[in-house]
Amino acid sequence: MPKRLAILGSTGSIGTSTLDVVARFPERFTVAALTAGRNIRRLAEQVIAFRPELVAVRDAEGAADLRRRLPADLAVEIRHGDDGFAAAAGQVEVDMVVVAVVGAAGLMPTLAAIDAKRDVALANKETLVMAGALVMSRAAAAGVRLLPVDSEHSAIFQCLNGNRSADLERILLTASGGPFRQWPAHRLEAVVPEQALAHPNWKMGPKITIDSATLMNKGLEVIEAVHLFAVPPERIEVLVHPQSIIHSMVAFVDGSVMAQMGVPDMRTAIAYALSHPERLPLAQPLPDWTGGPLTLEAPDLQKFPSLRLAFEACRAGGTFPAVLNAANEVAVEAFLARRIGFTDIPRHVAEALEAHHGNAGPDLAAILEADRWARRWTTQRIGGH
Repeated sequence: MPKRLAILGSTGSIGTSTLDVVARFPERFTVAALTAGRNIRRLAEQVIAFRPELVAVRDAEGAADLRRRLPADLAVEIRHGDDGFAAAAGQVEVDMVVVAVVGAAGLMPTLAAIDAKRDVALANKETLVMAGALVMSRAAAAGVRLLPVDSEHSAIFQCLNGNRSADLERILLTASGGPFRQWPAHRLEAVVPEQALAHPNWKMGPKITIDSATLMNKGLEVIEAVHLFAVPPERIEVLVHPQSIIHSMVAFVDGSVMAQMGVPDMRTAIAYALSHPERLPLAQPLPDWTGGPLTLEAPDLQKFPSLRLAFEACRAGGTFPAVLNAANEVAVEAFLARRIGFTDIPRHVAEALEAHHGNAGPDLAAILEADRWARRWTTQRIGGH
Protein backbone atom coordinates (compact mmCIF):
# COMPACT_ATOMS: atom_id res chain seq x y z
CA MET A 1 0.00 0.00 0.00
CA PRO A 2 1.24 3.53 -0.71
CA LYS A 3 2.57 5.46 2.27
CA ARG A 4 0.00 8.05 3.35
CA LEU A 5 1.46 11.51 3.94
CA ALA A 6 0.38 14.73 5.61
CA ILE A 7 2.41 17.66 4.29
CA LEU A 8 2.41 20.73 6.52
CA GLY A 9 3.52 23.84 4.66
CA SER A 10 2.82 22.40 1.24
CA THR A 11 3.12 25.65 -0.74
CA GLY A 12 6.67 26.51 0.39
CA SER A 13 9.88 25.37 -1.25
CA ILE A 14 10.18 22.14 0.77
CA GLY A 15 6.47 21.40 0.46
CA THR A 16 6.43 21.80 -3.31
CA SER A 17 9.59 19.70 -3.66
CA THR A 18 7.98 17.00 -1.50
CA LEU A 19 4.93 16.95 -3.75
CA ASP A 20 7.24 16.70 -6.77
CA VAL A 21 8.74 13.53 -5.27
CA VAL A 22 5.24 12.20 -4.54
CA ALA A 23 4.17 12.86 -8.13
CA ARG A 24 7.15 10.90 -9.45
CA PHE A 25 6.27 7.85 -7.35
CA PRO A 26 2.46 7.60 -7.18
CA GLU A 27 2.70 3.88 -6.43
CA ARG A 28 4.75 4.67 -3.30
CA PHE A 29 2.99 7.71 -1.81
CA THR A 30 -0.42 9.29 -1.50
CA VAL A 31 -1.36 12.64 0.06
CA ALA A 32 -3.98 12.56 2.82
CA ALA A 33 -3.63 16.09 4.21
CA LEU A 34 -2.15 19.45 3.21
CA THR A 35 -1.72 22.70 5.11
CA ALA A 36 -0.64 26.13 3.94
CA GLY A 37 -0.62 29.77 4.97
CA ARG A 38 -1.41 32.55 2.54
CA ASN A 39 -0.70 31.05 -0.89
CA ILE A 40 -4.24 29.88 -1.53
CA ARG A 41 -3.87 29.85 -5.31
CA ARG A 42 -1.00 27.35 -5.21
CA LEU A 43 -2.74 25.31 -2.53
CA ALA A 44 -5.86 25.02 -4.71
CA GLU A 45 -3.73 23.68 -7.55
CA GLN A 46 -2.19 21.12 -5.19
CA VAL A 47 -5.57 20.01 -3.85
CA ILE A 48 -6.87 19.46 -7.38
CA ALA A 49 -3.74 17.52 -8.34
CA PHE A 50 -3.36 15.33 -5.23
CA ARG A 51 -6.94 15.04 -3.87
CA PRO A 52 -6.22 15.05 -0.09
CA GLU A 53 -8.95 14.23 2.40
CA LEU A 54 -8.30 17.30 4.57
CA VAL A 55 -6.81 20.74 3.96
CA ALA A 56 -6.07 23.35 6.61
CA VAL A 57 -5.36 27.05 6.11
CA ARG A 58 -4.63 29.93 8.44
CA ASP A 59 -8.04 31.60 8.76
CA ALA A 60 -11.68 31.49 7.71
CA GLU A 61 -11.12 33.97 4.89
CA GLY A 62 -8.46 31.71 3.38
CA ALA A 63 -10.74 28.70 3.77
CA ALA A 64 -13.53 30.48 1.90
CA ASP A 65 -11.12 31.57 -0.83
CA LEU A 66 -9.88 28.00 -1.22
CA ARG A 67 -13.42 26.63 -1.49
CA ARG A 68 -14.21 29.11 -4.28
CA ARG A 69 -11.16 27.97 -6.25
CA LEU A 70 -12.00 24.24 -6.08
CA PRO A 71 -14.44 22.31 -8.28
CA ALA A 72 -17.82 21.93 -6.61
CA ASP A 73 -17.69 18.13 -6.88
CA LEU A 74 -14.26 17.79 -5.25
CA ALA A 75 -14.79 16.15 -1.86
CA VAL A 76 -12.30 17.62 0.59
CA GLU A 77 -12.68 18.80 4.18
CA ILE A 78 -11.40 22.36 4.62
CA ARG A 79 -10.49 23.59 8.08
CA HIS A 80 -8.65 26.61 9.41
CA GLY A 81 -6.68 27.85 12.39
CA ASP A 82 -4.80 25.89 15.03
CA ASP A 83 -7.48 23.19 15.18
CA GLY A 84 -7.17 22.61 11.46
CA PHE A 85 -3.39 22.31 11.59
CA ALA A 86 -3.60 19.97 14.57
CA ALA A 87 -6.12 17.80 12.71
CA ALA A 88 -3.83 17.55 9.68
CA ALA A 89 -0.87 16.62 11.90
CA GLY A 90 -2.54 14.20 14.29
CA GLN A 91 -6.12 13.29 13.42
CA VAL A 92 -5.98 12.22 9.78
CA GLU A 93 -4.81 8.62 9.43
CA VAL A 94 -1.33 8.85 7.90
CA ASP A 95 1.97 7.01 8.04
CA MET A 96 4.20 10.09 8.07
CA VAL A 97 3.87 13.83 8.68
CA VAL A 98 6.19 16.08 6.69
CA VAL A 99 6.74 19.25 8.71
CA ALA A 100 7.79 21.89 6.18
CA VAL A 101 6.28 24.85 8.06
CA VAL A 102 8.63 27.82 8.42
CA GLY A 103 9.70 29.09 11.84
CA ALA A 104 8.35 28.54 15.34
CA ALA A 105 4.94 27.67 13.89
CA GLY A 106 6.25 24.16 13.29
CA LEU A 107 6.60 23.21 16.96
CA MET A 108 3.00 22.48 17.94
CA PRO A 109 2.09 20.49 14.79
CA THR A 110 5.25 18.42 15.25
CA LEU A 111 4.24 17.60 18.82
CA ALA A 112 0.71 16.78 17.64
CA ALA A 113 2.12 14.33 15.08
CA ILE A 114 4.38 12.71 17.69
CA ASP A 115 1.55 12.39 20.20
CA ALA A 116 -0.52 10.70 17.48
CA LYS A 117 2.38 8.24 16.98
CA ARG A 118 3.12 9.38 13.43
CA ASP A 119 6.63 9.25 12.00
CA VAL A 120 7.87 12.77 11.27
CA ALA A 121 10.00 13.96 8.36
CA LEU A 122 11.28 17.20 9.87
CA ALA A 123 12.26 20.11 7.64
CA ASN A 124 11.55 22.66 10.37
CA LYS A 125 14.75 23.22 12.34
CA GLU A 126 13.12 25.75 14.69
CA THR A 127 11.17 22.93 16.36
CA LEU A 128 14.36 21.41 17.77
CA VAL A 129 15.98 24.80 18.36
CA MET A 130 13.11 25.84 20.63
CA ALA A 131 12.32 22.56 22.35
CA GLY A 132 14.82 19.93 21.28
CA ALA A 133 15.02 18.01 24.54
CA LEU A 134 11.25 17.94 24.96
CA VAL A 135 10.59 16.90 21.35
CA MET A 136 13.20 14.15 21.29
CA SER A 137 12.08 12.68 24.62
CA ARG A 138 8.44 12.74 23.54
CA ALA A 139 9.32 11.06 20.22
CA ALA A 140 11.24 8.33 22.07
CA ALA A 141 8.35 7.77 24.46
CA ALA A 142 5.90 7.51 21.55
CA GLY A 143 8.17 5.14 19.64
CA VAL A 144 8.13 7.25 16.46
CA ARG A 145 10.93 8.02 14.03
CA LEU A 146 12.05 11.61 13.53
CA LEU A 147 13.82 11.73 10.17
CA PRO A 148 15.77 14.86 9.15
CA VAL A 149 15.00 16.60 5.87
CA ASP A 150 17.58 19.40 6.02
CA SER A 151 20.29 18.43 3.55
CA GLU A 152 23.00 18.78 6.21
CA HIS A 153 21.27 16.66 8.83
CA SER A 154 20.22 14.12 6.23
CA ALA A 155 23.90 13.88 5.27
CA ILE A 156 24.93 13.29 8.88
CA PHE A 157 22.14 10.75 9.31
CA GLN A 158 23.30 8.88 6.21
CA CYS A 159 26.96 8.92 7.30
CA LEU A 160 26.02 7.50 10.70
CA ASN A 161 23.91 4.68 9.24
CA GLY A 162 25.67 1.40 9.89
CA ASN A 163 28.11 2.95 12.35
CA ARG A 164 28.12 2.91 16.13
CA SER A 165 27.18 6.16 17.79
CA ALA A 166 29.91 5.44 20.36
CA ASP A 167 32.49 5.79 17.57
CA LEU A 168 31.38 9.31 16.59
CA GLU A 169 34.10 11.87 17.26
CA ARG A 170 32.91 15.06 15.55
CA ILE A 171 30.22 16.39 13.23
CA LEU A 172 31.47 18.61 10.41
CA LEU A 173 28.54 20.77 9.33
CA THR A 174 29.02 22.50 6.00
CA ALA A 175 27.68 25.93 5.02
CA SER A 176 27.63 27.57 1.60
CA GLY A 177 28.68 30.89 3.10
CA GLY A 178 25.80 32.69 1.41
CA PRO A 179 26.03 35.56 -1.06
CA PHE A 180 28.33 37.73 1.09
CA ARG A 181 31.09 35.25 1.87
CA GLN A 182 33.73 37.31 0.06
CA TRP A 183 32.35 40.75 0.86
CA PRO A 184 34.30 42.99 3.24
CA ALA A 185 32.49 43.53 6.54
CA HIS A 186 31.92 47.27 5.99
CA ARG A 187 29.80 46.61 2.88
CA LEU A 188 27.28 44.51 4.80
CA GLU A 189 25.70 47.57 6.42
CA ALA A 190 24.33 48.65 3.02
CA VAL A 191 22.92 45.24 2.00
CA VAL A 192 19.31 45.35 0.75
CA PRO A 193 16.85 42.44 0.75
CA GLU A 194 17.22 41.74 -2.98
CA GLN A 195 20.94 41.12 -2.52
CA ALA A 196 20.46 38.92 0.53
CA LEU A 197 17.78 36.87 -1.25
CA ALA A 198 20.13 36.04 -4.15
CA HIS A 199 21.55 32.78 -2.81
CA PRO A 200 24.29 31.39 -5.07
CA ASN A 201 23.36 27.68 -4.80
CA TRP A 202 19.95 26.94 -3.27
CA LYS A 203 16.38 27.96 -4.06
CA MET A 204 14.66 28.50 -0.71
CA GLY A 205 11.98 30.62 0.91
CA PRO A 206 12.80 34.20 1.96
CA LYS A 207 13.26 33.59 5.69
CA ILE A 208 15.71 30.71 5.36
CA THR A 209 17.53 32.54 2.55
CA ILE A 210 18.16 35.55 4.78
CA ASP A 211 19.24 33.20 7.58
CA SER A 212 21.69 31.63 5.15
CA ALA A 213 23.09 35.06 4.30
CA THR A 214 23.68 35.90 7.99
CA LEU A 215 24.82 32.32 8.81
CA MET A 216 22.06 32.13 11.44
CA ASN A 217 20.69 29.20 9.46
CA LYS A 218 23.89 27.30 10.20
CA GLY A 219 23.67 28.28 13.84
CA LEU A 220 20.15 26.91 14.06
CA GLU A 221 21.38 23.72 12.40
CA VAL A 222 24.08 23.36 15.04
CA ILE A 223 21.43 23.41 17.77
CA GLU A 224 19.29 20.99 15.76
CA ALA A 225 22.22 18.60 15.36
CA VAL A 226 22.89 18.68 19.11
CA HIS A 227 19.44 17.21 19.71
CA LEU A 228 19.13 14.95 16.68
CA PHE A 229 22.46 13.22 17.21
CA ALA A 230 22.95 13.63 20.98
CA VAL A 231 26.30 15.44 20.79
CA PRO A 232 27.44 18.55 22.67
CA PRO A 233 28.08 21.75 20.65
CA GLU A 234 31.81 21.40 21.35
CA ARG A 235 31.85 18.39 19.03
CA ILE A 236 30.24 20.22 16.11
CA GLU A 237 32.40 22.20 13.71
CA VAL A 238 31.08 24.47 10.95
CA LEU A 239 33.01 24.64 7.68
CA VAL A 240 32.21 26.98 4.80
CA HIS A 241 31.97 25.03 1.55
CA PRO A 242 30.85 27.40 -1.23
CA GLN A 243 30.29 24.66 -3.83
CA SER A 244 27.52 22.99 -1.72
CA ILE A 245 28.54 19.53 -2.97
CA ILE A 246 29.62 18.13 0.40
CA HIS A 247 26.40 18.34 2.41
CA SER A 248 28.12 17.45 5.70
CA MET A 249 30.68 15.03 7.15
CA VAL A 250 31.19 12.85 10.19
CA ALA A 251 34.55 12.13 11.84
CA PHE A 252 35.04 8.93 13.82
CA VAL A 253 37.38 8.11 16.71
CA ASP A 254 39.82 6.25 14.43
CA GLY A 255 40.37 9.33 12.27
CA SER A 256 38.07 8.19 9.45
CA VAL A 257 35.86 10.86 7.91
CA MET A 258 32.70 10.07 5.93
CA ALA A 259 31.02 12.64 3.69
CA GLN A 260 27.68 12.64 1.90
CA MET A 261 27.82 14.49 -1.41
CA GLY A 262 25.49 15.39 -4.25
CA VAL A 263 24.14 18.25 -6.30
CA PRO A 264 22.37 20.97 -4.28
CA ASP A 265 18.78 19.76 -4.66
CA MET A 266 16.52 19.26 -1.64
CA ARG A 267 14.58 16.47 -3.33
CA THR A 268 17.40 14.03 -2.54
CA ALA A 269 17.11 14.57 1.22
CA ILE A 270 13.30 14.68 1.06
CA ALA A 271 13.08 11.40 -0.85
CA TYR A 272 15.47 9.70 1.57
CA ALA A 273 13.34 10.72 4.56
CA LEU A 274 10.14 9.56 2.85
CA SER A 275 11.48 6.19 1.75
CA HIS A 276 14.09 5.34 4.41
CA PRO A 277 15.75 2.86 4.54
CA GLU A 278 15.24 2.55 0.78
CA ARG A 279 16.51 4.99 -1.84
CA LEU A 280 14.34 6.17 -4.70
CA PRO A 281 15.63 6.37 -8.31
CA LEU A 282 15.44 10.15 -8.70
CA ALA A 283 17.66 10.29 -11.81
CA GLN A 284 19.62 13.13 -10.21
CA PRO A 285 22.78 14.23 -12.03
CA LEU A 286 26.09 13.62 -10.28
CA PRO A 287 28.24 16.61 -9.36
CA ASP A 288 30.69 17.81 -11.99
CA TRP A 289 33.88 16.53 -10.41
CA THR A 290 35.99 18.27 -13.07
CA GLY A 291 34.34 21.67 -12.63
CA GLY A 292 36.88 22.93 -10.10
CA PRO A 293 38.20 22.24 -6.61
CA LEU A 294 36.00 21.58 -3.60
CA THR A 295 37.08 24.03 -0.91
CA LEU A 296 36.53 24.21 2.84
CA GLU A 297 37.27 27.17 5.10
CA ALA A 298 36.54 28.40 8.60
CA PRO A 299 33.58 30.81 9.01
CA ASP A 300 34.29 34.45 9.90
CA LEU A 301 32.51 34.89 13.24
CA GLN A 302 33.35 38.59 13.37
CA LYS A 303 31.69 39.30 10.04
CA PHE A 304 28.84 36.85 10.70
CA PRO A 305 28.12 37.06 14.45
CA SER A 306 24.81 35.19 14.16
CA LEU A 307 26.65 31.87 14.08
CA ARG A 308 28.56 32.79 17.25
CA LEU A 309 25.32 33.83 18.96
CA ALA A 310 23.74 30.47 18.12
CA PHE A 311 26.65 28.56 19.66
CA GLU A 312 26.39 30.74 22.78
CA ALA A 313 22.63 30.17 23.07
CA CYS A 314 23.11 26.44 22.58
CA ARG A 315 25.70 26.27 25.35
CA ALA A 316 23.47 28.34 27.65
CA GLY A 317 20.57 25.97 26.96
CA GLY A 318 17.18 26.24 28.60
CA THR A 319 15.04 28.95 27.03
CA PHE A 320 17.93 30.81 25.37
CA PRO A 321 17.67 28.96 22.02
CA ALA A 322 13.95 29.79 21.86
CA VAL A 323 14.77 33.47 22.45
CA LEU A 324 17.51 33.35 19.80
CA ASN A 325 15.06 31.93 17.27
CA ALA A 326 12.17 34.27 18.07
CA ALA A 327 14.29 37.44 18.05
CA ASN A 328 15.84 36.37 14.77
CA GLU A 329 12.44 35.73 13.16
CA VAL A 330 11.25 39.22 14.14
CA ALA A 331 14.48 40.86 12.98
CA VAL A 332 14.50 39.03 9.62
CA GLU A 333 10.90 40.07 9.00
CA ALA A 334 11.83 43.68 9.80
CA PHE A 335 14.79 43.53 7.42
CA LEU A 336 12.65 42.14 4.61
CA ALA A 337 10.21 45.02 5.26
CA ARG A 338 13.19 47.45 5.05
CA ARG A 339 12.69 48.68 8.62
CA ILE A 340 16.18 47.66 9.78
CA GLY A 341 19.51 47.01 8.09
CA PHE A 342 21.19 43.68 7.43
CA THR A 343 23.74 44.05 10.23
CA ASP A 344 20.95 45.05 12.62
CA ILE A 345 19.62 41.47 12.54
CA PRO A 346 22.34 39.92 14.75
CA ARG A 347 22.49 43.08 16.87
CA HIS A 348 18.83 42.73 17.87
CA VAL A 349 19.28 39.01 18.52
CA ALA A 350 22.27 39.69 20.76
CA GLU A 351 20.35 42.33 22.72
CA ALA A 352 17.42 39.97 23.26
CA LEU A 353 19.71 37.22 24.55
CA GLU A 354 21.42 39.67 26.89
CA ALA A 355 18.09 40.92 28.27
CA HIS A 356 16.60 37.45 28.76
CA HIS A 357 16.46 35.81 32.18
CA GLY A 358 16.73 32.16 31.22
CA ASN A 359 14.90 29.13 32.52
CA ALA A 360 17.36 26.22 32.75
CA GLY A 361 14.79 23.40 32.68
CA PRO A 362 11.73 24.70 30.84
CA ASP A 363 8.53 22.83 30.14
CA LEU A 364 6.51 23.54 27.00
CA ALA A 365 4.66 26.45 28.63
CA ALA A 366 7.94 28.13 29.62
CA ILE A 367 9.38 27.64 26.12
CA LEU A 368 6.32 29.22 24.51
CA GLU A 369 6.41 32.11 27.01
CA ALA A 370 10.09 32.74 26.22
CA ASP A 371 9.20 32.77 22.54
CA ARG A 372 6.41 35.31 23.13
CA TRP A 373 8.62 37.45 25.36
CA ALA A 374 11.40 37.60 22.76
CA ARG A 375 8.98 38.56 19.99
CA ARG A 376 7.44 41.35 22.06
CA TRP A 377 10.80 42.62 23.28
CA THR A 378 12.44 42.62 19.85
CA THR A 379 9.40 44.18 18.16
CA GLN A 380 9.43 47.00 20.72
CA ARG A 381 13.17 47.57 20.25
CA ILE A 382 12.74 47.75 16.48
CA GLY A 383 9.76 50.04 16.86
CA GLY A 384 7.32 47.85 14.93
CA HIS A 385 3.81 46.70 15.61
